[in-house]
Amino acid sequence: MNKSSLLAMVSALALSAAAFAADANTYQVTGPILELTDTKIVVQKGKDKWEVARTADTKVTGELKVGAKVTIQYSMTAQTAEVKEDKPAKGAAKPADKPAK
Repeated sequence: MNKSSLLAMVSALALSAAAFAADANTYQVTGPILELTDTKIVVQKGKDKWEVARTADTKVTGELKVGAKVTIQYSMTAQTAEVKEDKPAKGAAKPADKPAK
């Protein structure tokens, strides 16, 4: 094996590893389509119905239609995050008041 071929293989492996790491938070669901609109795809997975949002940017291979078996790749992204203060448990003792100086 010459150096060019070895370099090409090492580069390909490094790029595929980087691509895999970038998709670490990607998931998939497979099942028949129950409902289909411009904004969502509903898939039956076991006894559960999975509703996945769909946009104009969603890449589709083949023809989506109710009854067709599909595999959907999706990711979860936080829209908002709100921190809530802890509430004391019912019946928990309140902190003692500090004496006035």
